[in-house]
Amino acid sequence: MILDAFSLTDRVAIVTGAGRGLGAATAIGFAEAGADVVISARTQSQLDEVSKAVEAAGRRAVAIAMSSTDAGAAEALVQAAEKEFGRLDIVVNNVGGSMPMPFLDTTPKVFNEAFMFNVTTAFSLTQQAVPLLLRSPGAAVINITSTMGRVRERGYVAYGTAKAALIHMTELLAADLAPRIRVNAISPGSIATSALEIVSGSPELKAELESKTPLGRIGVPEEIAAAALYLASDAAAYVTGKVLDVDGGIEAANLSMKLPDLAP
Repeated sequence: MILDAFSLTDRVAIVTGAGRGLGAATAIGFAEAGADVVISARTQSQLDEVSKAVEAAGRRAVAIAMSSTDAGAAEALVQAAEKEFGRLDIVVNNVGGSMPMPFLDTTPKVFNEAFMFNVTTAFSLTQQAVPLLLRSPGAAVINITSTMGRVRERGYVAYGTAKAALIHMTELLAADLAPRIRVNAISPGSIATSALEIVSGSPELKAELESKTPLGRIGVPEEIAAAALYLASDAAAYVTGKVLDVDGGIEAANLSMKLPDLAP
């Protein structure tokens, strides 16, 4: 049966940024497909809620409250997977983000922090995970990028550059880790998470997002989780080094920050 190829029965996944939004939906979706999960985020109460949902699906969750930028965070997550489950099959690098701001307000510190949060965390966890992933017959790494890594709009020089770097790092790691570990990315468009509430809470901004999206709506986290399930499972056993765009069909930024031209 073709649906068997999408099963994650008895596999183990690490999902970062799993307290809410895309990470939470992915962790829960993996559990519903049969996986146990190690989940991390900064807020313990959020992780507790996700853990309950994982357990309701009949699987186990190990929740670790920490920032992915903390020293030793990557090592701690991999050690937890080995200690609690004795294996690791999937890594989902989901942490990321950076507030848009005008170019001249984007300091080198802000730029470097965006790179650290969106790229270095993924690099570090993947590197720590590789020795354990090499024991899995179907190992997969999935990086969550953004459409802003391939389109342009004023105000996104830090975030967009970081996400573009993550996209290319995905391609490079796919070469480094083939044929034993597949490495792919998902590039979400506008998804209904707490990070988008500042925009989707405004009827005018929400209307702009929807009107500039060919499918005419904002996505939901479960649609990203479904894409992650595909890339993590044997259904994508012949896929590596690719970026799966889950963005409603956009080919340009679907929300303008309306930043003015620079004055002399």
